[in-house]
Amino acid sequence: MNKRVRVRFAPSPTGGLHLGGVRTVLFNYLFAKKHGGDFILRIEDTDQSRFVPGAEDYIVQTLNWCGMIPDESPVVGGPFAPYRQSERKESYKQYATTLINAGHAYYAFDTPTELEEMRNHFKTSENPSPQYNHAIRAKMRNSLSLDAAEVAALLSANTPYVVRIKMPDHEEVTFTDMIRGEVSFNTSQVDDKVLLKADGMPTYHLAVVVDDYLMKISHAFRGEEWLPSAPVHVLLWKYLGWQNEMPEWAHLPLILKPDGHGKLSKRDGDRLGFPVFAMDWTDPKTNEKAIGFKERGFLPEAFVNLLVVLGWNDGTDQEIFSMAELIEKFSIDRVHKGGAKFDYEKAKWFNAEWIKNADNAYLAGLVQPYFDAAGIVVNDPAYLQKIIGITKERCILLPDFITQAGFYFSAPTQIDTASIAPKWDENKKNFFEALCMAFENSNSNDPLELENIFKALTATHGLKAGELMLPMRIMLVGGKFGPGVFEIAATIGISDTVARIKHALTLL
Repeated sequence: MNKRVRVRFAPSPTGGLHLGGVRTVLFNYLFAKKHGGDFILRIEDTDQSRFVPGAEDYIVQTLNWCGMIPDESPVVGGPFAPYRQSERKESYKQYATTLINAGHAYYAFDTPTELEEMRNHFKTSENPSPQYNHAIRAKMRNSLSLDAAEVAALLSANTPYVVRIKMPDHEEVTFTDMIRGEVSFNTSQVDDKVLLKADGMPTYHLAVVVDDYLMKISHAFRGEEWLPSAPVHVLLWKYLGWQNEMPEWAHLPLILKPDGHGKLSKRDGDRLGFPVFAMDWTDPKTNEKAIGFKERGFLPEAFVNLLVVLGWNDGTDQEIFSMAELIEKFSIDRVHKGGAKFDYEKAKWFNAEWIKNADNAYLAGLVQPYFDAAGIVVNDPAYLQKIIGITKERCILLPDFITQAGFYFSAPTQIDTASIAPKWDENKKNFFEALCMAFENSNSNDPLELENIFKALTATHGLKAGELMLPMRIMLVGGKFGPGVFEIAATIGISDTVARIKHALTLL
């Protein structure tokens, strides 16, 4: 590439970060790192009415958790600071004025009441939602329909106004999308978007062009829902004389509902029981909490992995990718045009694979908070790592370690005696009492030796080992789960093994 690669993620701080937003970050990040470029976080907070306290910090924490640390941002700064658009407010007005003076934009003095009247007055069955466009603008109160003296008087009186782009009538706007190829729009289908609001703040349309130019952005990746706005942005780059500096664009496919019909939303997650936000998010206005992938028990590596394959592959059957592999293999031309269906079961599969292959010490640090919350006390870090190594192949999400490993640290508080009782009798009770004595006499921590003791006693008591294995498992762990029962007994030790069996006998 001829120029330095500089990409940006430019979210609005309006709430939790949807997994589609994180995937946009990921594709930006991978492209930048693949080409030795810069990844910038820019906060687009020009719409103060939608600003949500805490949302910017949440975005930063999410990127940190995913391991996608910006090279420039409001946190770390950079050569093109500030990186919050609200702090760049004064720089936008001059560009709006430039557009007005060149005849590419105009002042619009219409009040909210007048705009509502316009929508009602011009509504027809063929046009149920009239837009402020080339066909309507001459009938409204703006600097194109009013004479110069009246416009000057309104401006002198500080009459509230917005600045709108003057979209040309019946002009084809064409650009090349890195994913979709050549894309064309007829400007007659696009309304005169507001560029500068009455409070002096720019809208997204003006701010994104100005900031991408000033920050020397080389490539802009965003969701396909922004495709209809592309002709406005292409014209702004042209009208401001920057067309040769315009970034290459890629409009990413949507992440779809599991049934493939429509864009995945938070409501879908609530309805179907899975997260759609990267991390827990509590709306400060409603106090409504949305569970995140992190808190549900996903590893960040698995979360990144499951996101990247939603709309991209490397051309092989490989599914598990580390971040380093993704940076090496990522190519924008392998991003799909069509949307990708979200499959939560597949997402959990990715997490299980990452847990299974993760370093035990690393997992111990992730599991510890779940143990703390469940009241499971860990006194020996080395023992925790050993137990994680034994149990991780049975865990899909991090909270699964509470069930699959918690009994190694303390006796189960509940025992599924209901699964033992139907086939329980005096002979089996006598067997387990004898087993406790035999285990205590052996004082062995060898699983094979414990199994031999067990089998010898079953023969002595005229019982079948298969009838006794499940009751013993339930006595030790509380339920029908866990690794080999003699491995469990050897790991927790003879003393605990005998104590748990004796306690269960009192309940049967």
